[in-house]
Amino acid sequence: MKVFVKFVVVVFLAFMLFSVVPTVSAQDAASSFKLLNQEDATFSHTLTVIVPQSLYEYYGELSHKSTVTSDFPKFVTPYSVQPIADCLRQIYPDDEDFANGVLTLVHQIPYEEIREQYYPVETLQKNSGDCDMFSLLAASILKGGGLDVKLLHYPSEDHMNVGVHLDSFPQDARTDVYSFKNQDITYYVGECTSSNWQKGWRVGECPEDLINVPMKIVPLEDSESIAPGQVSASFKKLQSTTLDVEFSTFFALQGSVVTVNGQIAPAVSNQNVTLYVNSNGSPWWVLDTTVTEANGRFSYVWESDALGAVGVRASWNGNDQYAGTTSGTQHTLILPFYIVALGALALTCIIVCIVAFAVSRRNRQKRLVQQMETASYSYDI
Repeated sequence: MKVFVKFVVVVFLAFMLFSVVPTVSAQDAASSFKLLNQEDATFSHTLTVIVPQSLYEYYGELSHKSTVTSDFPKFVTPYSVQPIADCLRQIYPDDEDFANGVLTLVHQIPYEEIREQYYPVETLQKNSGDCDMFSLLAASILKGGGLDVKLLHYPSEDHMNVGVHLDSFPQDARTDVYSFKNQDITYYVGECTSSNWQKGWRVGECPEDLINVPMKIVPLEDSESIAPGQVSASFKKLQSTTLDVEFSTFFALQGSVVTVNGQIAPAVSNQNVTLYVNSNGSPWWVLDTTVTEANGRFSYVWESDALGAVGVRASWNGNDQYAGTTSGTQHTLILPFYIVALGALALTCIIVCIVAFAVSRRNRQKRLVQQMETASYSYDI
């Protein structure tokens, strides 16, 4: 019984703690990148990229192990940055121009030596990285844009860049063009670091200190194919949005049906909303994706299998008019059936004890009254 009481108290206090803390909406990160007209290198467009906080946290909780070269492909995530590739393809339909546009974008991210690897979404959110991070981001966007790309690892130089396959010889390179062959396919070097993004390296150009340096070609067939969400990207100024989410009940039994409701404002219909959940402060995981109705509302029925204080958060990627956003976190308390049964049993025992105590007390009072009446009668006689 003591163990049960302690468990109930701990869970209740945890739930109350999560419930009373204000649920502030997660802060999504926005970055802007300037893009060039490839013909005369003049400024042409500004691309705004927004990273949903929930997507950033999703990648932050994945494995960041990168002790061997074969660990690199898992950091290439084309789906998550697909909107960036789609926007670049609007102004760079030519493959070479598109590849140079991607290099121009990554050249604008401030350089910072980092010991661990970041996923592309993390690099965009942190707005910093080194050659590895820039190469992983560039490879992800290039693959999202439909190009065949490899990672190039230079162990002796502790450096990385990319190799890009083009159907024709690069026309915009300002130096000798450097390439290599892999399975009879020609790939051109793409250097992803630069101190001057407007005059940065173009596809086919190679830094002098890397010429003839041994490299490892890292294939990306095993890179990520799907993710729970995507960044938002647009050349237009996107309108801000809000996203609300809530549980249908404050507590429930494990295995029972719990409904998650929410709404995007302004109302946007037929949009995919990703739901994330966690339990007792554990890492977030993707519950599922649901679709908004005409009024921007959505509803998802979940047969809960988590226990304790369970949190839910919703994320929307946005579209070409509205910026994506992430909701605040809401909580419910999910209890296992045996705990509820024990609680009911304990409550029943308490009620029985109270009733027994009340009956016993009433009987004692009744006997006391009878004794007093008997004593009074004897005295009168």
